[in-house]
Amino acid sequence: MSALLDVMLAGGPIVMILALLSLVSLTVIAAKLLQLSGALSGESDRERALHLWSEGDRTAALAAMEQGRTAVDRLLRQAMTGLRSGLPRAVLDDDLEWRGNAEIAVLNRNIRFLELTAMVSPLMGLLGTVLGMIQAFRELALAEGAANASLLAAGIWQALLTTAVGLVVAIPAAIAATLLAARVETVAQRIEATVGRLFAIEDRLD
Repeated sequence: MSALLDVMLAGGPIVMILALLSLVSLTVIAAKLLQLSGALSGESDRERALHLWSEGDRTAALAAMEQGRTAVDRLLRQAMTGLRSGLPRAVLDDDLEWRGNAEIAVLNRNIRFLELTAMVSPLMGLLGTVLGMIQAFRELALAEGAANASLLAAGIWQALLTTAVGLVVAIPAAIAATLLAARVETVAQRIEATVGRLFAIEDRLD
């Protein structure tokens, strides 16, 4: 732990900022994984509800979806409720689109932060390297006759440290943002497919 602290102190304030950014991004990643881990659960209940709806038992179909907690469940339940109450299809479509966009916005929350972290961290690291190199050559110039290779090397490794830290912060954030965004897209597609199946069943019943 002390070695890690020494490295952070050697890198200066930019490394400190990057370390804080890393802590926040890891917290966001953990929270999003927890949120999205069960986003597609309850498939068997949805299948049962659609089967009951196809048999004309709308009350039982809605009851089967009563305990649903995912975005897919909520959209399917809203679609069933709208159809059961005789809501015009155009109005129901608008309501579902609004609700669907709201659900996806919640799932997408903080993914943009991870994308921003992945973009900014390497730039901050590069900035730290440039500033460190400037400082190293300045100290070398001030040293005059006492200057030697070890003095320059010490300044350069400290300068390059910030670039390395920036990449260490950026890479996990970039990977997580891509995978989480793909998961949200899968949820959106599942919502569309599930509600589409309900409408297809309803059209056949009519």
